[in-house]
Amino acid sequence: MSDPGRPGEPGTPDGPEGPDPRRLRPTSPAALTLAVVVGLVTGWLARPVSIAWLGSAPVVTWIQPTLLALLALVVGVTARHTHAALQVRHEPMEPHRAVNRLAFGRASAYVGALVGAGYAGYAMSWLGLNAELAGQRMLWSGLAALAGVGVVACGLLLERACRVPGDDSGA
Repeated sequence: MSDPGRPGEPGTPDGPEGPDPRRLRPTSPAALTLAVVVGLVTGWLARPVSIAWLGSAPVVTWIQPTLLALLALVVGVTARHTHAALQVRHEPMEPHRAVNRLAFGRASAYVGALVGAGYAGYAMSWLGLNAELAGQRMLWSGLAALAGVGVVACGLLLERACRVPGDDSGA
């Protein structure tokens, strides 16, 4: 009788019947796309809903893109250090630390997609309007959307840096 916990045997999770569900997969492009769509719609609706409920639209200033750019910088530096430690110097890393960095990278990618697209949708909601501060709101929202793209990119780089060297499966 074979041990059901041995990898590669028929009937085990990573045998010929399918991939091992215990292995983490890379961030799903479909999930990122869904986050972008939800962010765009939410950002687009933010202006008319806030005007209807509060009487004015939210003001976007230099603080929002600056904070998102700072987050992208933190995630990017973490990705660079993680890549250097694991991929270049082949230093061992405690498993919980690697999982924490992986979760941070993945969460950053999803949040960056959602928030960045939200600011893009908000900026697009001002297109063609001759309202007071419309240009300023479009500028700062557009810059926040670009910073959100940076957060997504750095999050994906951090996730990739957490891969085990020699793991060709793409997980």
